[in-house]
Amino acid sequence: MKSDKDWRLGMGDMQLLPGSRHRPHMKKPTWIIVLVLFVCVFLICAYMYPPQSSSACYIFSSRGCKRFSNWLPPVPAREYTDEEIASRVVIKDILNSPPVVSKKSKIAFMFLSPGSLPLEKLWDNFFQGHEGKFSVYVHASKTKPVHVSRYFVNRDIRSDQVVWGKISMVDAERRLLANALQDPDNQHFVLLSDSCVPLYHFDYIYNYLMHTNISYVDCFKDPGPHGNGRYSDHMLPEVEVKDFRKGAQWFSMKRQHAVIVMADYLYYSKFRSYCQPGLEGRNCIADEHYLPTFFQIVDPGGIANWSVTHVDWSERKWHPKSYRAQDVTYELLKNITSVDVSVHVTSDEKKEVQSWPCLWNGIQKPCYLFARKFTPETLDKLLHLFSNYSTP
Repeated sequence: MKSDKDWRLGMGDMQLLPGSRHRPHMKKPTWIIVLVLFVCVFLICAYMYPPQSSSACYIFSSRGCKRFSNWLPPVPAREYTDEEIASRVVIKDILNSPPVVSKKSKIAFMFLSPGSLPLEKLWDNFFQGHEGKFSVYVHASKTKPVHVSRYFVNRDIRSDQVVWGKISMVDAERRLLANALQDPDNQHFVLLSDSCVPLYHFDYIYNYLMHTNISYVDCFKDPGPHGNGRYSDHMLPEVEVKDFRKGAQWFSMKRQHAVIVMADYLYYSKFRSYCQPGLEGRNCIADEHYLPTFFQIVDPGGIANWSVTHVDWSERKWHPKSYRAQDVTYELLKNITSVDVSVHVTSDEKKEVQSWPCLWNGIQKPCYLFARKFTPETLDKLLHLFSNYSTP
């Protein structure tokens, strides 16, 4: 037997030998846990703050952001108020109803004027020979008009005072629509001012408007002070800032859209109460925002997002450029009728230019059928040029 000393030496020797080949337990794979957490955080952030550029979208899918968003949970929808539900049901039913087919379909030309129409003789030439295809309505807010054309005699409607920038302007538009809608043959409704002129002969304009299923309502998003800067939180919850839009008031709309404008009280009441010059330090102009915002909410795909009435804002003033006699030339009118791209510029510091082609049934065509503002002194020149420039 080994002595105690030998045994202790043996134990010491064993401690100096290489350790056993049996591996100890591995540490937890913390790097995998960190990676999974990172991916989760990345996906959550991508969902909450989606990429704005198309190149960033393709990180997730070769088909872009839309593909990536399809498998994410939907954003919870806001619960509609009772008034919204009732309004949407009525509007949806009107839009889904088949359009009334009339053998005598007419265009309602609705003139918004303070008094007499200085360019009435030009319109008389425009209407001649097309009886039965149009009707005329005049809203004169200040003085009773004196008419020189038989097409305008006895066509004045009951009018009221109109103040620029206030809801009374929208009221006048709705008053014109209400009167024109009484004639079931009126299928398209054009709002014009006393300074408007036609840019083509009657048949071209008639076919342009009658043979399409959209309305021409100017509508674009302006994040600047003259756009979203006019929005009031008091319009919530029915009118959200994401739907607030801007556009020129001079519309041309189909009958179904004219009916839903008259049926609307909910959204109109918001603009009547909270969109007016000087309210809460904002200069909200109701006629520039009500209809664009209304259609953005209820039927954004049913409008063309541009107006068929040309206005020159190049002078960057509160009111557009007025054309005087010396400005009226054949070249001016042809230049206006050659424009086939709609352009808007935002009012913020970026001055972003938003443009899109003017498509008529999928075909790019000139944007404008009418133009303003032509002063009374331009009448003689316009009468002389009309037969030449009005042929497309």
